[in-house]
Amino acid sequence: MQKMKIGIIGCGMISGIYLENCTKSFAILEVVAVADLVIDLAKKRAEEFGIPKACTPEELLADPEIELVVNLTAPQAHTEVNLQILQAGKHVYAEKPFALNRADADRVLALAKEKGLRVGSAPDTFFGAGLQTSRKIIEDGWIGTPYAASGLILMGNSFDAMRPNFDNFLQFGWDPLFDMAPYYLTAFIHLLGPVRSVSGSAGNVRTEHTVTNPFSPRYGDTVPIGAPLHVTAMLEFENGATASLQAAKESFGYTPRLEIYGTEGILHVPDPNMFDGAITLQQRNGQTQSFPYSHDFAKNSRGVGIADMAYAIRSGRQHRASGELASHVLDIQLGILASSQEGRHIPIEASCEQPAALPLGLKYNALD
Repeated sequence: MQKMKIGIIGCGMISGIYLENCTKSFAILEVVAVADLVIDLAKKRAEEFGIPKACTPEELLADPEIELVVNLTAPQAHTEVNLQILQAGKHVYAEKPFALNRADADRVLALAKEKGLRVGSAPDTFFGAGLQTSRKIIEDGWIGTPYAASGLILMGNSFDAMRPNFDNFLQFGWDPLFDMAPYYLTAFIHLLGPVRSVSGSAGNVRTEHTVTNPFSPRYGDTVPIGAPLHVTAMLEFENGATASLQAAKESFGYTPRLEIYGTEGILHVPDPNMFDGAITLQQRNGQTQSFPYSHDFAKNSRGVGIADMAYAIRSGRQHRASGELASHVLDIQLGILASSQEGRHIPIEASCEQPAALPLGLKYNALD
């Protein structure tokens, strides 16, 4: 299958794993350019991964060879950069969150439809061995009829203030609902299908934070907290199942958990922020069974959604980490906030289909 030439805009920390995988793991992808507003960052990444061109975002978008652009900019810039990519006549794959409001998501999807282009979005961890195997276990009937699920992600925030811009992580877009919850919401949809309605509560332990770490360059500063740092939500799925989700950055450490409850078993699913992890099943007879992986992508394979999108464009099928899926996740996030403010169930209007499971027996790092 013909390679797809791609470019990456945004050469910050997350770009490392994307470039590692897009240059070495997926034969269909060819990274031909990287760009950043800070040109030295682009040059550093280009040298590190053997990319032939380091340039400004404008120069990358003007390159006629590039078919697909990966947007790894900050959350607040996602929409405008996505629109610029589409205006340049190129497919776009963006990091999460897809957008921070409904209007921006609609603008991106509408422009893509107008121009006949594709939109994709992270997270793509649901392609991983852990979540694909979990999907197969459910569909093979091991837990009977799935009727409920629960997700938990508790972690600390950047309160130690060791990063000079740590206060960015206390603002909307970096909060647990938009930073960490997409992994869990996408995993729920992958395993159980689309969501019909949501309710939720969102809040903060404090409204501002004073840096007390004497080793921090921001020691003594007091900064506002601009987003809810703990969220509790209830989801109702179109198939009748329900799920609860607790996401917080008020605590410490890192505590992930995802479980699917069925009439014949309880499935303990790996962390949706990862590609691997143990899979265990508690059965009606009291036994606990562990499962080997049925699928590939057990290592950190961020970027697999881009490869799947390239295969889909070449073959004409639907790609899995789609803009419609990301839009559905966004509607759930916004619905949780609206429910917290209004005290009512919120219907989910942005529809999507459950992403297709990966077929068995794929060749190494292939998607078709």
